[in-house]
Amino acid sequence: MTESWVLGFGREAIELTLMLSAPMLGFGLVTGILISIFQAVTSIQEMTLTFIPKILMVFLALLLFFPWLLQSMMGFTVRVFQQIPNIIR
Repeated sequence: MTESWVLGFGREAIELTLMLSAPMLGFGLVTGILISIFQAVTSIQEMTLTFIPKILMVFLALLLFFPWLLQSMMGFTVRVFQQIPNIIR
């Protein structure tokens, strides 16, 4: 196990984490912006109005992207398990 391998593994893990969280964060961000615009236009300043739509949209994103998320996580896990013999040496 070399220093470059450890850095590459860490970089790949961080990149995968960012890629896996991006769809849910993006859906939540767009929903939050749309609700904020709606609140500004209608002068409704209810703080709890944003929570339920954001939760629903994040859940929808999770359902839509679940096959890709699962495939990406499984691919990374398989690569990690395949690297175990190289790490032990």
